[in-house]
Amino acid sequence: MNHSSTLMWSEAHEAGQVVRRQYQENKVLMRDLGARLRAQRPRLVLTCARGSSDHAAGFAKYAIETRLGVLVASHAPSTSSIFGKPLSDLDGALFVVISQSGKSPDILTSIAFAKEAGAFVVAMVNDASSPAAKAADVFVPLYAGPELAVAATKSYIASLSAIVHLVAEWSEDTGLLAALEGAGDHISDAFARDWSKLGDALLQAKSLFVIGRGLTFGIAHEMALKLKETSALHAEAFSAAEVRHGPMAIVEAGFPVIMIAPMDEAAASFPALSEEFSARHARVFASGGPFPGAIDLPTQAGLHPLIAPLCQVSSFYACAEALARARGRNPDAPPWLNKVTETQ
Repeated sequence: MNHSSTLMWSEAHEAGQVVRRQYQENKVLMRDLGARLRAQRPRLVLTCARGSSDHAAGFAKYAIETRLGVLVASHAPSTSSIFGKPLSDLDGALFVVISQSGKSPDILTSIAFAKEAGAFVVAMVNDASSPAAKAADVFVPLYAGPELAVAATKSYIASLSAIVHLVAEWSEDTGLLAALEGAGDHISDAFARDWSKLGDALLQAKSLFVIGRGLTFGIAHEMALKLKETSALHAEAFSAAEVRHGPMAIVEAGFPVIMIAPMDEAAASFPALSEEFSARHARVFASGGPFPGAIDLPTQAGLHPLIAPLCQVSSFYACAEALARARGRNPDAPPWLNKVTETQ
């Protein structure tokens, strides 16, 4: 099985094209939504998502809080679906649902409770015919097209780009809109970047850390999940601000560490952290460097801070697909997993 024959490779390879299509198709929708949010002035944003979509929600938290100054919190869908606890006093709140399928029962229950509580519901969903898309006040299509591999790739990047588009229009950031217009090309370029040194290092690995911060914290969680899904690697994501606490105790000689640095002020702590990992003789790989003692993962320079994470995860997906095959696994169909998980 060569790389071009796997669904994961083909779908991840499409991500740049997906982002270009999404940006063009959603221009008017997002312009109107941005104007509506400026008029409504939401006092709070609640995100509602599962799995990879929740990692996109983590990106949304930092994108919205740093660009718009509006508090973002994560709603736990089980509080609605399992505990049946109605939400209250969400007048003036924005409820953002992020989902590939838009079919999970707990997400649908959460939407119903949020609307009953007075929230304005925006759903970023790939399936336009889904119940979540139909239940929302505003449906934002992801335009990723059919995604058949169990591991989400292009739909995840499409979720990130939809978030960036929302933030750009809401904040009337013309520079970010211009950066988003060219993001598809950068994502395609990133997919072709050679991260094979990382793949080689993880071939016999059993456990590793993925480090992010701010805009790349959710990206780190997504990368760790994909390594679990496709290569059966015990990968854990940590913030660069938190990993020095308890987690550092298990780092020893040869322990792999992937550092995904953001391209903004949050990157300031990464050089010292890389040096600390290296002093423990960990095998450190870094995107967004160079950092002391780390092996560089080629990443485009000069990207907008909100576009860079989309490119970093695109490069990673190509690496993760190759790593899974090298470890003798089928990245399209990890054991025990289904494409759509309908949680209650």
